[in-house]
Amino acid sequence: MVETLAAENVTLEQLILLYGLELVDSEEFFREWQDDLPELTSLEKQLLDQIKAGYINLRNYPPLLENTVNTIVLSPLLFIGKFYLPPFHLKLEKSIEIETQDKQTIIKGRIDFLLLNQKFWVTVIESKQVAYSVEAGLDQILAYMLAVPQSQDVVFGMITSGGSFMFIKLLKGHPPRYATSDIFDVRNRGNELYNVLQILKRISQLTFA
Repeated sequence: MVETLAAENVTLEQLILLYGLELVDSEEFFREWQDDLPELTSLEKQLLDQIKAGYINLRNYPPLLENTVNTIVLSPLLFIGKFYLPPFHLKLEKSIEIETQDKQTIIKGRIDFLLLNQKFWVTVIESKQVAYSVEAGLDQILAYMLAVPQSQDVVFGMITSGGSFMFIKLLKGHPPRYATSDIFDVRNRGNELYNVLQILKRISQLTFA
């Protein structure tokens, strides 16, 4: 009998059991978030500083809901990075379905936010989880990344709560392997949105190469 799991409820433990998913603990596996990052212009930095200031200001007046996070952080960030212009595109609420090799288990669900193309996925943690670590969204985004057509050997992802960002690399194969970047937090000293935009630009270069 085939078992069906909801993607929004799937756990990392289930992905490990069903697909043999492995975490890679080597810095060399995921160098894309560290090497050859593009420089930012003075204007880009100035705008990112304004986003940080706006986020911190609004965090002083809770509750900060998911739609607010999208409006004050993620949408401006994508605008500054010119991700609304060709060759990029956005798709909302993308349906996915993946099954194990023995076809005994199927994972179905929808992703709230899909960015760029089949090689780069972005998800925003639900409003009720905004105050928690982006780790809360890791299980779900990995399930969606596993659903990418097998022809895509490498898939990248980003999870954000608005205040924190984490990047993921998935290398599809038998077994599939993944690694994560450091977590970048808007409240840290300096402005780690600089790092986020640089990594977004770098990964976008690779996915359209």
